[in-house]
Amino acid sequence: MKVHIVHLYPKEMNIYGDTGNRLVLAQRLKWRGYEPVIHLVGLGDELPKETDIILGGGGQDSGQALIIEDLAKRKTELKAIANDGATMLMICGMYQLFGHYFLTQNGQKLPGISVFDLITRGSNKRLIGNIISQTPFGELVGYENHSGLTELSKDLQPLGQCPNGQGNNGLDKKEGATVQNVFGSYLHGPILSKNPHFADELIRRAIERRTGHKQQLTPLNDDLELAAANIARSRPR
Repeated sequence: MKVHIVHLYPKEMNIYGDTGNRLVLAQRLKWRGYEPVIHLVGLGDELPKETDIILGGGGQDSGQALIIEDLAKRKTELKAIANDGATMLMICGMYQLFGHYFLTQNGQKLPGISVFDLITRGSNKRLIGNIISQTPFGELVGYENHSGLTELSKDLQPLGQCPNGQGNNGLDKKEGATVQNVFGSYLHGPILSKNPHFADELIRRAIERRTGHKQQLTPLNDDLELAAANIARSRPR
């Protein structure tokens, strides 16, 4: 069975190596006998007719400014795909632009597409370091590096709570956001390489949507991935 993975703006929004999330998903699908089909969607490119998983990564403010017009043209289509239950993972800069807007430190307001009910404001302080997030899917470990401070609406569910690390804004201990099958996070690393259980959660949801049936994925040997997570977990901020 083919599983279609769409990577939004892989050139403009990949300053922190979040392309690794695409590689992780593709390999874990192959190991289980699925055929990943990769669609790289840049400025002006059309979204494919079939979408199972949509990914977006982090970038500088300048990269976000480059894509906002193109992203705005996709707003209706992407929101419809999200409402149809597609699995999405947006990291850092793309996470911010899936909210209502990002107000940069110099006062430029970059409009988002409002998949998430949140806003982000730039600050003169960077939130940097290893981070642990407690989520319904288990503990996630990663590395945060952002100056945007994200505020969720009272009804928006965070992806997790961070006992250490700064999370969305350094104040409320919330990390990321989730609505339907759409996930946003500030965790780099990339996030899926050190958290194979979360990668499998995305895969499971995508396959269940495509097949219409509950799925139990074949277990994989994740010793190396978990060892990497343990090293990251033990490092001080």
